[in-house]
Formats: sequence, C-alpha cells, structure tokens
Amino acid sequence: MLSSSRAGEEEYLAHARQMIESHLADCKNIVFISYAGVTINWPRYTAKVQAALPKLGISGIEAHEDRHAALAQADAIMVGGGNTFNLLHQLYSNNLIECIQEQVSKGKPYVGWSAGANICGNSIRTTNDMPIVFPPSFNALNLVPFQLNPHYSDYQPPGHNGETRAQRIAEFCVLNPTMPVIGLREGTALLRQGDTLTLQGDLPAVVFAKGSQNTIVPGQDLSAYLTPE
Repeated sequence: MLSSSRAGEEEYLAHARQMIESHLADCKNIVFISYAGVTINWPRYTAKVQAALPKLGISGIEAHEDRHAALAQADAIMVGGGNTFNLLHQLYSNNLIECIQEQVSKGKPYVGWSAGANICGNSIRTTNDMPIVFPPSFNALNLVPFQLNPHYSDYQPPGHNGETRAQRIAEFCVLNPTMPVIGLREGTALLRQGDTLTLQGDLPAVVFAKGSQNTIVPGQDLSAYLTPE
C-alpha cells in the first residue's frame, strides 16, 4: 500500500520500484487495474506503468475480455492512483470488489498506490479526492481493518486558513471513534505479509486513533492495527 507514485521530483514509480519488485518477485503475470485514471485513458495508463516497471509482466485489465478470469489467473493484482471515487465506482460497475477480495484472501499479492492504496482500507471516507462520481457505496476492499490517507502532510501554507489534513482526519475520528486512520507520507508504504504490517520508506507515518495522534517509524511493527476492535 504505497502512498504515492512519486517521491519529490523523481521519475514515475522510481522510489517504489524496488519495493514492488521485491513484493512481486515470484510473479510473472500481473494484471494492472487502471480505473483510477480520468485524464489519462486506461490503455495509455497501463503503458505508462509498463514502461516504469519493465522487469514485470504487466497487462492491463482493459485488455482482458473476461476480467474476473484475468484476475483469477493472474499471479498478482496491481492498482494505480488517480481519483479514488472513480476507481471504486468502476470496481463496483465491473463487479470486481468481491473478486479482488477473494483473490487476496487466497494469498495473491496486491500492490496499490495512492487511490489503489486508499481502497485497501475499510472505506474511502478518508481519501483526499473530490467525489467526481458517486460509487454505489464508500465501502472498499477492507483488506486491512482501518482507514488510509495517502499523500498525508501536516504542512499548512502561510496565510491558509482552511483545516489541516490532521484536523479533517480528527473530524472523522470523532464520528468513528473505533476506526484508526493511518496517514502515509509520500514515498512511504505499508507492507502486509500475513499477520505482519510494517511501514516502509524513509519518513514516519501518523496513526489517528482514540482521540490521539501517534507517530510510527519505518520498520515499526503495526500488527496490532490488523485486529479490529
């Protein structure tokens, strides 16, 4: 669950390449879901990811006539960033929510960044994106029993009087006191392997839970957050 496709001014997926290749080391047939793309069409989006990850055997979901069969036969599932609402809307429209859940529950590797990480949580209610379409539900894949906020930042521009990201997430926590939210800074990722969960990257993350904020550091054991209250 990668926060972003870029860190700083680097090339597309450059910081993530080693993490992705390590996670998918034994995978030869990877299906990429491009549905988060809005200003880029899905075949071009797939081609962009293929160019960024040339060592991996990636095919786009749009190239498969039977998309359920494609995911079932794939060695891994990859989901890109973009607009989270459009991504979830398309997953519901193509009846792929339960299909992805089933494949991951069997141990099939999953990689997602930005919107593709957002949908791993309980819902998309802590995304930063505008609701440009209305999915049938905000309920997401629930691959982890908490919320995610990719691209997390506690920076507030001088003179800006709107709420900070932390304040917005705190509002969510007031109304959903038993649901943790993990804010992932750009260039970082959460790695789940079975019942273990660790933060990867060079920057800390923030956990919002039970009315408090706690900093977590790379490599820290977060397995406690895999057990819902």
